[in-house]
Amino acid sequence: MRRNNNRKRNNRNRKEAGGAYAFLLPSLLGTALFVVLPYAELIRRSFCSSIGREFVGLRNYIQVLNNTTFRLAVFNTCRFLIVCIPLLLLLSLFTAVMISGLKEKGNTYKTTLLLPMAVPVASIVLLWRVIFHSQGLLNQVTAILGAEPVDWINGSTAFGVLVFTYIWKNLGYDMILWLAGLSSISDQQYEAARVDGAGAFSCFWYITMPGLKKTMVLTAALSLFNSFKVFREAYLLAGDYPNESIYMLQHLFNNWFLSLDIQKMSAASVLLLLAIAVPVLIYNRMQGRNID
Repeated sequence: MRRNNNRKRNNRNRKEAGGAYAFLLPSLLGTALFVVLPYAELIRRSFCSSIGREFVGLRNYIQVLNNTTFRLAVFNTCRFLIVCIPLLLLLSLFTAVMISGLKEKGNTYKTTLLLPMAVPVASIVLLWRVIFHSQGLLNQVTAILGAEPVDWINGSTAFGVLVFTYIWKNLGYDMILWLAGLSSISDQQYEAARVDGAGAFSCFWYITMPGLKKTMVLTAALSLFNSFKVFREAYLLAGDYPNESIYMLQHLFNNWFLSLDIQKMSAASVLLLLAIAVPVLIYNRMQGRNID
């Protein structure tokens, strides 16, 4: 009797698994056809000549690593991420905490901070040119104070303009993510802490921050992904070859694509994948150890 029940249970599990795989099959085929196979071909081309037939070993990787433009793009991209991601996370968290304290009165501020996401990139570029051009509004204001005009977009200050653009564009988005995390923390924990004499900082450090760990990981990951979209603003503002301070990997790939340097693009793409995948795998490994 028990053996028959086990057999029926196994047959039922197989049917359910078969049904699940049948639903997943179109997605798996699409992913394999449009993602896995093209990237496998990309990896193959990274070890071949520009035509894609002659095997050249690591020559393409050596050329990419020795390329001064590639090193400049990597440095600027890393600098942009190191500056923008922590700054955006701190500002958006501070804004979310302030707005959550206002309760329903904070709805107006939420809408205001989310408006930049609805503004098209082309409109932002036109607005920035009006403000940051060498004869724009900002220089006219500083001229009243006796300062010399500055070419904010094409000079060394272009990096600051790009950082400001990224934070202004994504502050509201990250704020909503933080607010969702804050709403999941029970008010009873704060009430119990206040009864025990805890102050605002203690409540924030020992209750709010531990309760936002998962939200922090998600927000940081989405902020990282959104940071690569800032290339649109940089490209439309300053073109293919902007100031050295904002010449990043997206510019480099775009210029290599236009010149059909397929072998360099392939090798650099594989290096970029490794640079992203290795920290993610290490983090997942550490998380798995913590769970165990």
